[in-house]
Amino acid sequence: MYIYAKNLLLSSRFLDISGGILLWLLIHSSLSLASVNDINCLKSIQESLEDPYGYLNSSWNFNNNTEGYICKFIGVECWHPDENKVLNIRLSDMGLKGLFPQGIVNCSSLTGLDLSNNKLFGPIPTNISRIMNYVTSLDLSSNNFSGSIPTLLSNCTYLNVLKLDHNRLTGQIPPELGLLSRLKQFSVSNNLLTGQVPKFQSSEIKADSYANNPGLCGPLLDPCEVPQKKSRTVVIVASAVGGATFAALAVGVGLTFFFRRVAVSMFEKSITKMRLSDLMKATNSFSKDNIIGTGRTGTMFKAVLDDGSSLMVKRLQESQHSEKEFLSEMATLGKIEHRNLVPLLGFCVAKKERLLVYRYMPNGILHNRLHFVEEGGKALEWPTRLKIGIGAARGLAYLHHTCNPRIIHRNISSKCILLNADFEPKISDFGLARLMNPVDTHLSTFVNGEFGDLGYVAPEYARTLVATPKGDIYSFGIVLLELVTGEKPTHVSKAPEIFKGNLAEWISQLSGNSELHEAIDKSLVGKGVDGELFQFLKVACSCVVATPKERPTMFEVYQLLRAIGEKYHFTADDDILMPTETGDVDDLEELIVAREVAMKEM
Repeated sequence: MYIYAKNLLLSSRFLDISGGILLWLLIHSSLSLASVNDINCLKSIQESLEDPYGYLNSSWNFNNNTEGYICKFIGVECWHPDENKVLNIRLSDMGLKGLFPQGIVNCSSLTGLDLSNNKLFGPIPTNISRIMNYVTSLDLSSNNFSGSIPTLLSNCTYLNVLKLDHNRLTGQIPPELGLLSRLKQFSVSNNLLTGQVPKFQSSEIKADSYANNPGLCGPLLDPCEVPQKKSRTVVIVASAVGGATFAALAVGVGLTFFFRRVAVSMFEKSITKMRLSDLMKATNSFSKDNIIGTGRTGTMFKAVLDDGSSLMVKRLQESQHSEKEFLSEMATLGKIEHRNLVPLLGFCVAKKERLLVYRYMPNGILHNRLHFVEEGGKALEWPTRLKIGIGAARGLAYLHHTCNPRIIHRNISSKCILLNADFEPKISDFGLARLMNPVDTHLSTFVNGEFGDLGYVAPEYARTLVATPKGDIYSFGIVLLELVTGEKPTHVSKAPEIFKGNLAEWISQLSGNSELHEAIDKSLVGKGVDGELFQFLKVACSCVVATPKERPTMFEVYQLLRAIGEKYHFTADDDILMPTETGDVDDLEELIVAREVAMKEM
């Protein structure tokens, strides 16, 4: 009893007496069942984290059957030195890499976790309160964690200490954290947080807990601005276009304000209707000279604003959906934000006219950058190609694994990957099928024999007529092959004249003859990156195997590519995605199928 009480006091010094007794009783009731689970907990942590300096690998030796042996592991503190029941895990400053180790859930009596000063990344698990029921001290500071702070942290009611500073966390601090009555130390400084901060009960939490965040306000900080009512004014404008052929309904702020830099930033956070007349002016009445690309879903135009800046406007093909259904889809698509998806800035409705407004991508389309280099122009260097492959994989992995609802793109190609000024790839035309097709696309069925761009279609589609995530992965594999070989998906310039197949078939032939290295773009070879090129090619090959079940998931593809490009630090400020489901993503029911987008050559 003395040892239990002493350790409990050390780890939760600010617990009041009644709370401490309750916590001890709850934990003590599970101690007798904890031993095997705690060993599995530590095994899981060791297996899930990279340990470049060997701290865990040298100390955590599980070839031992004596009671209490794990208590001698570095960074492990037990409830009793002779029992395998973990009280605290302290792995600070060990250079550990990886996602948050979810296997910690098996340390059911854990009260303290310190993973600070490592290289951990990805989101903090949304179900963290279920992973650590009795945690009193949680320190995840000085890592690369990203995404939002989980609201369910407020269910960790025994928390005394919560340190999340020096990460890449975004969004608002959940106001529910103010309900943590025992919290005495709290720090989220040096993140990317915005919005109003919670009102904590403890007077020990000071303003410096929030330092170096871009937009925090509220208690201890500057007051939060109250939005002016004018910014919410609803404007209904009816205008005649082409002899009053249709009426334009525009609800929201005027584009004269939207087009300023600050308004664009605000506009991304809440999808709003816009005036058709301003869009027509910006596209020169949808002139053919302004066309960027065209496809099944519609035509993309370049829109030049009065201040000289540019946007992209997609004029959708005639839709059979009502305005109410369209607005519902806009509400869904408008919430989807990711660094590797083309941002939807706004939309416009005018009878059957449907217009989508996107941010302009100055470096155009990947397809053209790879296959239509102007005379005297410079082909993409390998680091840029690798950056594009990693970023596009990250965006597609987000759509498959993290986005709500999950999205099958269905027409991934180098023509739907756009490049911003820094050659950061942005996937376009995700989630547009429900705007074009009255058939229930949750069934992910094809209609009218439309399979997507030639050369990218998974071989099983001709038989099943059903879109799946593994079909997307096949298409993405073709994009990866384009990046590393420089060849088009339907015409292989390096193949013999008698070869009449596509890029995937050529790769299969080379692989069968042990000549796979011959596929690599000669302009990239001999520059000290041959190993990276071949690893990249192998990942691409794994995506285009004939059997869908043998293809990796998009999350796995992203992790493989990320490992290849680790030295370039493309993902230093990244939100690494962790699938929220352990089952096959093919079995997901809520899927949106995006239709064909064939971008014209610029």
